Amino acid sequence: MFGIADYGAFVAAIILFLAIPGPGNLALITSTSKGGRAGGLAATLGVIAGDQVLMWLAVAGVSALLVAYPAAFHAVQWLGAAYLAWLGFKMLTAKPGAKPILNIQPRHYFRQAALITLLNPKAIVFYMAFFPLFVDPARHQGLLTFGVMAATIAALTLAYGLIVVLLTYHLAERLRANPAITRALEKVAGVFLVGFGVKLALSR
Repeated sequence: MFGIADYGAFVAAIILFLAIPGPGNLALITSTSKGGRAGGLAATLGVIAGDQVLMWLAVAGVSALLVAYPAAFHAVQWLGAAYLAWLGFKMLTAKPGAKPILNIQPRHYFRQAALITLLNPKAIVFYMAFFPLFVDPARHQGLLTFGVMAATIAALTLAYGLIVVLLTYHLAERLRANPAITRALEKVAGVFLVGFGVKLALSR
């Protein structure tokens, strides 16, 4: 199908990748809990935008360049780690009643989620190693093949994001009545963000 060796397996692999806990999922959950459905949807679109940029960079060979020049790869790796850790630190040190770390305006959620996605160098390497597995050399149709892959990833991410947003929104509505629980969840989110940053910095 459009030069994709096994479209069903490709779809299954993307769904599995989306379900793996990580900064992207945390961005969706945090954005929804802070900004409601609008914030969650904006974050979902931000994740999609970030993924599309990384995917086409991988197609263009930028990921291969990063791997060929470890200094460049490590620079991006440390930048991403520092950004995630900074967000987590801000959440951990926020005082009750302080301005939310993530601004409630949807355009900020979009930018936040897109940056978290873009600054994850492991995602770049993932795309570099992922696409060749599903490209049929005998039937490859150039940009059309990659375009279908990109559209599939965007559609699946949108559907997955909407599910996460709706589930988080309904749960958050019940928790908003208890500010102590909300603050505790923010601290937990901060710990996870710092953890993601540290893990990213230490991984090679």
